Amino acid sequence: MNAISHDVTDLALADEGLRRIDWALAEMPVLRALTERFGRDKPLADTRIAACLHITAETANLARVLTAGGAQVALCASNPLSTQDDVAAALAVHLGTPVFARRGADHDTYYRHLRSALDTRPHITIDDGADLVSEIHKNRNDLLDTILGGTEETTTGVIRLRAMAAEGALRYPIVAVNDADTKHFFDNRYGTGQSTIDGILRATNFLLAGKVFTVVGYGWCGRGVAMRARGMGAKVVVTEVNPLRALEAAMDGFEVMPGVEAARTSDIIVTVTGDKHVVDQAHFEVMKDGCTIANSGHFDVEINIPALRAMAERVVRPREEVEEFQLRDGRRIRLLSEGRLVNLAAAEGHPPSVMDMSFANQALGAAFIRQNHNALAKAVHPVPKEIDEEIARLKLDALGIRIDTLTPEQVAYLASWQEGT
Repeated sequence: MNAISHDVTDLALADEGLRRIDWALAEMPVLRALTERFGRDKPLADTRIAACLHITAETANLARVLTAGGAQVALCASNPLSTQDDVAAALAVHLGTPVFARRGADHDTYYRHLRSALDTRPHITIDDGADLVSEIHKNRNDLLDTILGGTEETTTGVIRLRAMAAEGALRYPIVAVNDADTKHFFDNRYGTGQSTIDGILRATNFLLAGKVFTVVGYGWCGRGVAMRARGMGAKVVVTEVNPLRALEAAMDGFEVMPGVEAARTSDIIVTVTGDKHVVDQAHFEVMKDGCTIANSGHFDVEINIPALRAMAERVVRPREEVEEFQLRDGRRIRLLSEGRLVNLAAAEGHPPSVMDMSFANQALGAAFIRQNHNALAKAVHPVPKEIDEEIARLKLDALGIRIDTLTPEQVAYLASWQEGT
């Protein structure tokens, strides 16, 4: 097959990428089932979709589902360091998908790729971080008349979109895939938990057992990272600004303290908040020599990297994904993957078995928008409960797990109020 519209690093990697895509698909039974259903029902017939996602083997399988459903899909990367170049090549050569993604793309290239995807004039946007929505609202208002709606994959993106909606700036409906139970309970907790530890280990080859490991933020991603770090034998500390989450972390058995206090004793610090400068100059000033910091939030703003650079006398790169900032007082602070999300920059991202559910939400969310866009307000909407539960049932079936159902008597009892003590 001839390559189509694309901007990728090396088309010669296409066969290798296809092998990885097929390997991931074996762990994605829900997407396999949806591919069959979409191929039969064509819920996205004649629908143009632009998707700004991490260009990974799992994303390629989402593209397969959408295409089977009748959509014309164009892909661009949602992070400069998360693209798997062999997968991008396979998408262009073997799967017939326009793709604009290169690992290590600079700022200008990244935004050129966004514009290339938007040049397909999509009816639906699929985002991981809301960059497509932002670009449309800032620079491509000409597309708004034909856009039906969009979906959003990650916590950071949902935060941005809710801020737009609160200001009255959001001009088309968005389905918050991130907030589906089959997404954040599993992808954020188990996916981020495992893949973040994987990225740190690949970048450093550290032994985590016995190290003081601080998790900044105890949302679903933070819960997962803390759980997996403890499983590796680390002494886990949690820092939080939310009193309920801080209390939960304490009752889960983690030590909870302010960030500056934790910075004094931490061997490793990981940020998973979706907020800006949660590790800042005040933290750098008290960090112990050799402290390693990493980010698993979507954007590279959680760690104040400009402040760290200003404090450094020189910067060396002892390993491919490690920058060592040598401070004027002799201390060394190590930053992983340029402060970008370490689970994708230094590793392969979430395992396909959890992305199976996340991307099932994306596929069914897109079909929901196609069918219901006229009834949706220009706001951020939850994934319909019936879609969430359907995905859970499909996953249970794939795992060979059976569950009980309510009897008519139990249904009637739950719907009544007369029976009491």
